[in-house]
Amino acid sequence: MAAVTPPQTVESPPLPLHGRVAIVTGGSRGIGKAIALHLASLGAKLVINYNFNSTLADRVVSEINSNSNELRAVSIKADVSNEIQVKSLFDATESAFNSPLYVVVNAAGVLDSSYSTTMNSSTEQFNKTINVNTRGAYLICKEAAKRVKRDGGGRIICLTSSMVVALRPGYGAYAASKAAVEAMVKILAKELKGTRITANCVAPGPVASDMFFEGKSEEMVNRAIVENPFGRLGVPEDVAPLVGFLAGDSGEWVNGQVVRVNGGYV
Repeated sequence: MAAVTPPQTVESPPLPLHGRVAIVTGGSRGIGKAIALHLASLGAKLVINYNFNSTLADRVVSEINSNSNELRAVSIKADVSNEIQVKSLFDATESAFNSPLYVVVNAAGVLDSSYSTTMNSSTEQFNKTINVNTRGAYLICKEAAKRVKRDGGGRIICLTSSMVVALRPGYGAYAASKAAVEAMVKILAKELKGTRITANCVAPGPVASDMFFEGKSEEMVNRAIVENPFGRLGVPEDVAPLVGFLAGDSGEWVNGQVVRVNGGYV
């Protein structure tokens, strides 16, 4: 009688971001939340940064941790436009996981919901837009460039906007704030020569999120839908996989780029 060969256990390959620590600013809702959950599904350990709503951030953390027997996510409060708080965010990240920081995704942002033309706009709102979207990205990139893993795997990804090229009326300050980030990140990629850290921008088009809908009339929403070849708004889950690709080893050869993910909106 022939011997019976016992079945062999086949181990699953490790996840692309297994054990790698990532910060997602603005990670408590919208596109930032979708990115955080996607990176977690790829094996990353997450810091969910928020500025105002701790409840939303803690829900994302609970969702990630509920699928694991170990600590996989924490929430940390910080205003990205405040230099001291940004440094504290990175310090707290290093303490939370006692592991190298690999990925930083800056998804925090604001949009003037009045959609005023330049001549009718508020200087106060312009300053707020620049402070969060441009100064915030600068401070996050500055700290990330010092702290993310060198010699392979280090990733800096900033969310910008397809409005930089769509140039719709009422978005002057917003488009300008994101255009500045795109220029800065392209230069940062060159400044990081020799580190194997990549720096890129992901620029979504209109995405169904709280920030997109705020202040918009039904006509404005429908216009964005009609202008898209797919005849719909994007959803956060349309954006997250691209960020996941750029965050992993397979995305290393993409560097200093702005990738527009908008279904052909522009």
